[in-house]
Amino acid sequence: QEWGDQYDIIDKHTQSGLELVEKYVKFVKERTEIEQNYAKQLRSLTKKYNPKRGCKEEQECRFSNHQSFLDILNEMNDYAGQRELIAENMMMNICIELTKYLQELKMERKTHLSEAKKAQQSLESTYKQLDSKRFEREWREADKAAQYAEKTDQDINATKADVEKAKQQANMRTHIAEECKNDYAAQLQKYNKEQSQFYFSDMPLIFNKLQDMDERRVRKLAQGYVLFSDTERHVMPIIGKCLEGVTKAGTNVNERNDSIVLIEQYKSGFERPGDLDFEDYSQGINRASSDSSLGTLGTPKGPLELLGKNRSKPFWLFSKKSKLSPSPSSLTPLSTPPASSPANGPPSPKFGRDPLSYCLKEINKTVKPRISSFRTLGRMPTVTEDFGHLPPEQRRKRLQQKLDDIGKELQKEVDQSEALDKMKDVYEKNPQMGDPASLSPQINQTAQNMERLRLELSKYEVMDSPLLATVMYCMLCSHIPDGTPSEEGTPDPSQAIYAEFDDDFEEEEEELVAPIGQCTAMYNFPGASEGTITMQEGEVLSVVEEDKGDGWTRVRRANGNEGYIPTSYVSISLSK
Repeated sequence: QEWGDQYDIIDKHTQSGLELVEKYVKFVKERTEIEQNYAKQLRSLTKKYNPKRGCKEEQECRFSNHQSFLDILNEMNDYAGQRELIAENMMMNICIELTKYLQELKMERKTHLSEAKKAQQSLESTYKQLDSKRFEREWREADKAAQYAEKTDQDINATKADVEKAKQQANMRTHIAEECKNDYAAQLQKYNKEQSQFYFSDMPLIFNKLQDMDERRVRKLAQGYVLFSDTERHVMPIIGKCLEGVTKAGTNVNERNDSIVLIEQYKSGFERPGDLDFEDYSQGINRASSDSSLGTLGTPKGPLELLGKNRSKPFWLFSKKSKLSPSPSSLTPLSTPPASSPANGPPSPKFGRDPLSYCLKEINKTVKPRISSFRTLGRMPTVTEDFGHLPPEQRRKRLQQKLDDIGKELQKEVDQSEALDKMKDVYEKNPQMGDPASLSPQINQTAQNMERLRLELSKYEVMDSPLLATVMYCMLCSHIPDGTPSEEGTPDPSQAIYAEFDDDFEEEEEELVAPIGQCTAMYNFPGASEGTITMQEGEVLSVVEEDKGDGWTRVRRANGNEGYIPTSYVSISLSK
């Protein structure tokens, strides 16, 4: 079916089709911008609610409800990536392809229309060459000359010469008219032939080309319509997985496990405090000795008094009070507690006669900086390098984590050292591959890192080794079996034992212990916890008490100040 010969209609129709392609490309491009902005906003949203490194929210990710929220944010980030993929595929497969094809169509249409215009101009030029008026004019002149010759011939007054002249003029005009007739016939035949070629061959061929071009345009545009949906349909499975991930994050929340994680994270390892004793103020006298105290009359024995703190201040006592003074056999394995440093002052008598206080003193002697929070209740504990501001159970976990981290770093350095040694060996055997001397700086640096990490590992191992025994020791002291308290005024064998302990403490305070050697500090030590002493690198101190296996050494300065320092921080030289 031919389009016909309406050139102007075809011109407008093809132009309208090209404009539709441009309009669709613009539509898809704006759709991709919407997808990109949507994806960008989603990414900004997930970034806004993602916890930063080292923040409190990141530490809470061990809870399933916090971790599930992070999983949802990750899934939404992946979902945003799929929206970006939709925009990218639409831009590549639709916008760019159709724009390129549109330029080709425009060039092809321009060529076809130019050919049609040239054919029409050629036909018009041939038509202009068709001189029918000259033939008409010459024929009229010839007819007029023939009539004049006939009239002259019939005129009796006309001479023979006039008649001959008129006939010659008529013949000449007739001859000219015949030539014009022949020329006109030839031109007319040529025009008719070109006109037939124009309408039956040239224009139908051009219109067929335009028809084929427009049909190809429609087919390509239809493919673009299909790609508009297929592009999004192809990523729907991945989007579905993202949504399934969100659903899975919700089902992974385990409220019971979160409670267990919280308990494991923050449990202190101490026992609950015992009951407070009743003080009978109606008698007008100080209360008698209670079930949980072996002190004298008038000596306060509540938990706050045992810690030397005001009742108005908050407290947390983690050891249960004993309701019976321990027998001498139960105290046999306990060593005599060390004398307090001058900064702490002499020990209070109430601590010498109460088993719970004695346990606390033993713990404080063994790990001075670690359980400093016992004596600094009511104020923010100082964060120390050895995590002494934490309760024993939490401190043990943190120290173990620190040991694991240092161990991993040390293993990396060891692996790197082995790799450098192998590379050096290869270079020595094959000099063309490299210079062995070029590896010396890296090998030296790795060796220094390994030495530093080993020192840190030893230091934290020393901190961690006595901790578990200390916690068990505290729990043992807090679980002394219940019994019947001794009557007031009746001598108790345990009273004599605690009196001997007090005498020992007083004697140790009255006379300074002679130094047993000297030590030189290898590192700076802040001495922030109670019972410790500050120390600068290179400082020389006198050793008063040797390390008992708990990682701490008692030293004394020249001015008489005493305290504990980490054994791994100093180089000790004992006197022979």
